[in-house]
Amino acid sequence: MYKSNIEIRPLANRDEYQACVELQKDIWGQDFADVVPATIQMVSQRVGGVASGAFDPTGRLVGFVFGISGFCDGVAVHWSDMLAVRPENRRLGIGRLLKLHQRETLLATGIKRVYWSFDPLVAQNAHFNLRTLGAFPVEYVVDMYGDTSSVLHQGLDTDRLIVEWRLAEPTAERALTGEFDKLQGKMRTGPIIPEDPTKVSRTPVPQTRWIRLELPKDLERLKQTEPDSARRWQLSLRHAFMSYLNKGHGHVVGMYQDQNTGRCFYVIDTVTSRHSVALESQQDL
Repeated sequence: MYKSNIEIRPLANRDEYQACVELQKDIWGQDFADVVPATIQMVSQRVGGVASGAFDPTGRLVGFVFGISGFCDGVAVHWSDMLAVRPENRRLGIGRLLKLHQRETLLATGIKRVYWSFDPLVAQNAHFNLRTLGAFPVEYVVDMYGDTSSVLHQGLDTDRLIVEWRLAEPTAERALTGEFDKLQGKMRTGPIIPEDPTKVSRTPVPQTRWIRLELPKDLERLKQTEPDSARRWQLSLRHAFMSYLNKGHGHVVGMYQDQNTGRCFYVIDTVTSRHSVALESQQDL
């Protein structure tokens, strides 16, 4: 199946809203506590929210994006609460199509800022959010959602990075068209945190211009085979993000995967303002 065969449009009737409910359960688990019910999906669209689906040629719902709109500091903003694609339909660009649809829908209403959260330990999601879309992390939240009873969240706290997507700014435009600025080589030579991922690191973070925060290449494998290691990764990255991002001592300017080793890194800039450096063009994860 190719993405050209996928139709992206707002959910239109009770059956489609309910199909979205079932898709949430298929992905997050039947006991997932935070399923968005059909009525909330429907009502959100009436007040500027987005509840849209990706449909295959048979009319089956294979992905969706859902979010609500409101105000933050007097500015109209959107919180993109959920984005999901069925496992068998992934890596076809459907997630990107859903976000493009969301962007176009929101820009038409005058909304230019979107926020959402993601697990900073998941390299594929970091790549998609920071490099494919051009969003920037603005805050690290410890155990943001608590116990959701989701099979995807078991074994770790639901620590999340909140990102801001400025829909009409050049960084998002370049990311969405695939025209990335290069992160200079010197940005990839800073000290690495954690130095030893087999141990929890709470030592003082380095005070150099560039910092690299390593994240596991495959979190799901770690959770299944080395759960204690996954926990150590989380605690070490939590300490680093809270030391830099939350205290205003640095910001994330991108992420990359080393072509030789396969290791994945966030790049922290402790000096320059976050909008002066764009994301890197690297091979896909």
